[in-house]
Amino acid sequence: MITIISGTNRPGSKTRQIAAHYQGILNEKGIAHQLLSLEMLDAVIRNDTVRELEDVFLKPADKFIFIIPEYNGSFPGVLKLLFDITDIKSAWHYKKALLTGIADGRAGNLRGLDHLTNVLNYLKVNVYFNKLPISRINQETDEQGNWLNTVTPVVIADQVEGFLDF
Repeated sequence: MITIISGTNRPGSKTRQIAAHYQGILNEKGIAHQLLSLEMLDAVIRNDTVRELEDVFLKPADKFIFIIPEYNGSFPGVLKLLFDITDIKSAWHYKKALLTGIADGRAGNLRGLDHLTNVLNYLKVNVYFNKLPISRINQETDEQGNWLNTVTPVVIADQVEGFLDF
């Protein structure tokens, strides 16, 4: 099972649109998956809502796809909060992750990808080598999430194909 994590709690984000694109690829391939949007995370402490989120989205997954926007040169605090309030061993240890960064700037959240890689490695998550930084996201997609650049969806499909063999 693969869990796609849309790594922000901002409603209507480009992050959620890109996560939906990854979801479409997995649907086409018939791969079991689910989408966790951090818009659903409404907790700052470990509680029953967090335990349910773990049981549904994290514990059953053996792989994760993280779509992470750039926030202040890194990844969003709500994603760090997810790591901090979940049971690390059952949710994260010895699993695999694919990372895609998005930013309106020109670096595609490279710093955030590196930072998240370090955090995931600390949590004993094996990170796939092909991390994809998507720069100038507002020039890549329109407001509805349709691709304006035809190359990026091909690159994403290749990234996913490699990750499935990882």
